[in-house]
Amino acid sequence: MRRVCLTLPTHRACAATVRAVAEEAAYGARHFGVEVHLLVLDSSGAADLAAHREAVAALPPEPGVVVHHFDEEEQRDFLRGAVARSGLAEPDRVLDLMLPSGVSYGACTNRAFLIAEALGCSSVHRRDSDSRYQYLDGKPVFPLHHELTAIGRRAADVAGLVTRSRLDPALAGRPVAMVGGSFVGEMSVDVAEIRALDPLVHDDLIGLSLPDGYPEIWRRNLVDEAFRGAGTAAFTGDLTTLTTVSPTRVDMCNVAFARGVYGRVPLPPATDTIGSDYFLVHLVHGARLPGVLHNRHIVNFHTPERRSDAGFLAYQLRLAKFLLAVPYLHGVYAGTAAAGDGLLDADGLVRASVVAAAIRDGAGPGPVENAERFDVIERSYRKLGGRYAAAADVLAARRERLLDEARRDMADFALLVDAWGPLVRASEGRPPSPAHEGRAPDPTRENRSPSPAYGNRSPSSAREKRPPSPKGTV
Repeated sequence: MRRVCLTLPTHRACAATVRAVAEEAAYGARHFGVEVHLLVLDSSGAADLAAHREAVAALPPEPGVVVHHFDEEEQRDFLRGAVARSGLAEPDRVLDLMLPSGVSYGACTNRAFLIAEALGCSSVHRRDSDSRYQYLDGKPVFPLHHELTAIGRRAADVAGLVTRSRLDPALAGRPVAMVGGSFVGEMSVDVAEIRALDPLVHDDLIGLSLPDGYPEIWRRNLVDEAFRGAGTAAFTGDLTTLTTVSPTRVDMCNVAFARGVYGRVPLPPATDTIGSDYFLVHLVHGARLPGVLHNRHIVNFHTPERRSDAGFLAYQLRLAKFLLAVPYLHGVYAGTAAAGDGLLDADGLVRASVVAAAIRDGAGPGPVENAERFDVIERSYRKLGGRYAAAADVLAARRERLLDEARRDMADFALLVDAWGPLVRASEGRPPSPAHEGRAPDPTRENRSPSPAYGNRSPSSAREKRPPSPKGTV
């Protein structure tokens, strides 16, 4: 039986989301005959963590669903074991990149990838704590439906299951590497108020997120569409497209990756940097790997914490760090895209070495260019006044540190890409002990459905490497 991982990373109160995602897990197991491992990775404070534990404990047992809820200490225990078994030269540094002290959108998802590997899953399906499902005729609309229909299958076999195909026929033999949709509702990034206060400042700031060289008319359209998702239209019926999915059409609250993607390359572990977790979406597109784009968009909302003064400041700092990281990331995207088919090996898998080289050799900005970029950010915030001016003061006080972090984050990412293969191998067959189970997995059964192009292990090796895990391993 195929195993899949439906993961919900969180660092804030989201008991209702836990219950909703558990319903999606039950739907997947019921309709697709898979074993769904619902993985809640919890970095919340004590009160919210306790509420989440109560929510998980109250979930009704569901056939085919296994629920795991791990706090940061449990995650750290798992990572320590994986890092130690990997034999990496800088174990402490790697552990810090996998579980940093600050908020890291990439690192939390990287932990989900490794635990999914330990559980024997063939794909990872990610949701976010500040999102809900749309409804049609009184029933929730689950993205997992399209994800499980297509992920990991040959594009040619999926072509008859989608509404339309816009995939180059030459790519039909490749497996579907990613399935994703977007969101409706509130913007994913808090820039609506900036636009209302001063549209020109908004355009200056958001323009920093775009690559250089776009014709002005294209830049204008991209600025207008940035962070808006799929708008506000309600779901009325399915529309699915087999294609090489544009990164601008997918949100990380609504995405699934095949093991052949995340098993080869991790996400950037940069802290306090929004958008850092979209790297694999860009990589899949640049590698011309097939994907499915669907319209089962998730409803995005801003939590009360995001609306508080402290939440506002934290998020604006993360936006500023993203804008400083953008030129480095675009340099890597350009490098991997330039590699063409050389980015993939004979099995159609991404070559991690090519990605690492693109990170190290990427044409990032020079010191003067990034200093000027910082000046635009600070000047824009001061023009807006009020709490934005206060944010500008904080940015100015941290100027050199933030510019240095933007450079060092890419060096850290290159190190993690180099370490990723040993970490993945060290995690194989080392499943954590579930905190709550709908149905316990059978350790004698092969975990993954056959998918040679995505590097599944043989049944014998999967069984031999899966000794019982003592309680508290994760």
